Amino acid sequence: MTLQEFFDLLGQNPAYVLFFYFMVPFTALLAGWIAKGEGHLTPWKYLYAVLIYLACVPGIFAVTLNIYFFLFERRSVLDANIYTQILPIISMILTLFIVRKNVNLDRVPGFDKLSGLITMISATLAIMWFVDRTRIYAITYLPFPVVILLFAGLLLLIRYGWAGFFGKTSRKEV
Repeated sequence: MTLQEFFDLLGQNPAYVLFFYFMVPFTALLAGWIAKGEGHLTPWKYLYAVLIYLACVPGIFAVTLNIYFFLFERRSVLDANIYTQILPIISMILTLFIVRKNVNLDRVPGFDKLSGLITMISATLAIMWFVDRTRIYAITYLPFPVVILLFAGLLLLIRYGWAGFFGKTSRKEV
C-alpha cells in the first residue's frame, strides 16, 4: 500500500478520521474541565502528553506534507485533502491551545522532543529546498555514502546550533 492509497482509503471512510480528530481536542477539553488546575500532577500530565502526541504527530506530518506539496510539487492549495492535510493541523492547534490553558507545556513529559522533531524536519526541508532551487543534484568525485554523511553532519550542526541559540535555561521546578 502506498501513501496515496492510504490517503484515498481515509478519504473513502471519513467517519474514522473525523472521530479521531474531534475526540482528541474534546478529550483535552474534558480533562481540563475535570482536572481544574491539577494538570501538572502525575495522572493528568501523562494524559496530556498522550493527547499532545496523538494530535501533534499527524499535525506535524500534515504540515510537512503541505510544505512538500506546495514547494516541491507545486500543487494548488485547492487540491488539498481536507482529511489528511487540513484537519490534522486544526486538531493539533486546537488541542495545544486547550492543553496550554490547563497546564504549562514545559511540565508535560516529552513535549520538548516534539520541538526537536520540528527542528529536524524544518532543517531537512530547508536543505532539500535549497538543493532543489540551486539545481545542485550531482556532487562529483564523492561517493554516495560520503554525501549522506555530509548531509547528516549538516543536520547535526543545525541541531547543535539551534540548541545553543534556543538552549534551555536553568530553572527550578516549583
